[in-house]
Amino acid sequence: MNETIRRILGEHARLSTDAFAALPNDGDLFEAGMSSHASVQVMLAVEDAFDVEFPDELLRRSTFASIDAIVSAVRRLKAAE
Repeated sequence: MNETIRRILGEHARLSTDAFAALPNDGDLFEAGMSSHASVQVMLAVEDAFDVEFPDELLRRSTFASIDAIVSAVRRLKAAE
């Protein structure tokens, strides 16, 4: 799952650092350069990749703050299916 999310970040997050080489799983994506607009693109790509839909209560900055946060959210959504 982490590799897929890193690929998505590399394609959509517009980070100032390499999503594969330099970004720790708990690293702040917004500090790494992701804008609010880019986070929406990341969310849509994550939904497509994992066949999930983020409910309104997960549409907050903290859900997309790090790779760990995204993985946690996707796991919760998949467990709820």
